[in-house]
Amino acid sequence: MAIGFGIVGTGMIAQFHAKAIAAIPNARLVGAFDQNPARAEAFAQESACQAYSNLEEMLANSEIQVITICTPSGAHRDPAVAAAKAGKHVLVEKPLEITLARCDDIINACKEAGTLLGAILPSRFSAANLALKAAIEAGRFGKLTLGDTYVKWWRTQEYYDQGGWRGTWALDGGGSYMNQAIHNVDLLRWFMGEVTDVCGLTSTIAHERIEVEDVGTAIVKFKNGALGTLEATTAAYPGLLKKTEIHGTEGSAIVEQDSVLLWDFKNPQPEDDAIRSALSKSSESTGGAADPKAISFVGHQRQFEDFIAAIEAGRQPMIDGEEGRKSVELILAIYQSAWEGKRISLPLSQDPKRPE
Repeated sequence: MAIGFGIVGTGMIAQFHAKAIAAIPNARLVGAFDQNPARAEAFAQESACQAYSNLEEMLANSEIQVITICTPSGAHRDPAVAAAKAGKHVLVEKPLEITLARCDDIINACKEAGTLLGAILPSRFSAANLALKAAIEAGRFGKLTLGDTYVKWWRTQEYYDQGGWRGTWALDGGGSYMNQAIHNVDLLRWFMGEVTDVCGLTSTIAHERIEVEDVGTAIVKFKNGALGTLEATTAAYPGLLKKTEIHGTEGSAIVEQDSVLLWDFKNPQPEDDAIRSALSKSSESTGGAADPKAISFVGHQRQFEDFIAAIEAGRQPMIDGEEGRKSVELILAIYQSAWEGKRISLPLSQDPKRPE
């Protein structure tokens, strides 16, 4: 029997959710809710599902087992909590929320309801990133020494102007780190392990009428002693493919978008040639480097498939709420460091306060 999905928020990213669900044989899109009834109706007609202008009505539909949250970042908590209280499993677009307190509200609501919670970070499901993670876990890098990630993208002024919530602290929760680079922030922490300290700088240079950063740099120290850097910008024309570099005493690897640029180890293994051959091809997608719509839905599909498998097996999904919270915490620590001009230790004891 197919798992029924309902989508909350019918903006751009909801289209990718719909495509991902349509590509999964044991899933079907049942309904979509938006506060704008006309937008909900248009989306529903395009996606062959039922339109809702009342969230409670959609949550009351017994044919829906999973709710995916596609509202602006700072508006994830309320519908996610409502879905959990209605007994639905919940998948939330990145970031899980824009504060730790709001993340915890979602996590606790799902725990209390006994429903699964997933944070959507589909970059973990690419073949190149999975191969890199496996090599790290196999100890092929020796002692990890350096982990760097770069998201040097381009967004026009029109991009920020056309969405009233974009570039605001209240609904975007941040700029190039929280909105664009969070995928790679998550990847670097997943690869390298927990972060203990961070020093960050942020600035708004290329765009007008936004409250948040469009350029940021940060240095991090990992629990294992390794160091790293995280760079994030929406002010690098024409927009470059995102890149992650992992180095250790016995190997180095570089992944650009979903392609392996470097795969070199002190102790070669038989599978290395196959990995280089299969995963060194140029990325078919720009990954949203200059156009937020220029992404593939395949990563979402793979994550949705894992979530469905978790429901059926009674296990946690690969990326649960706690995992989704960690990338938000690291980004908030970068912001706190930039605001206070000092090194910040993790975990954070509370949400940092933004200067007035």
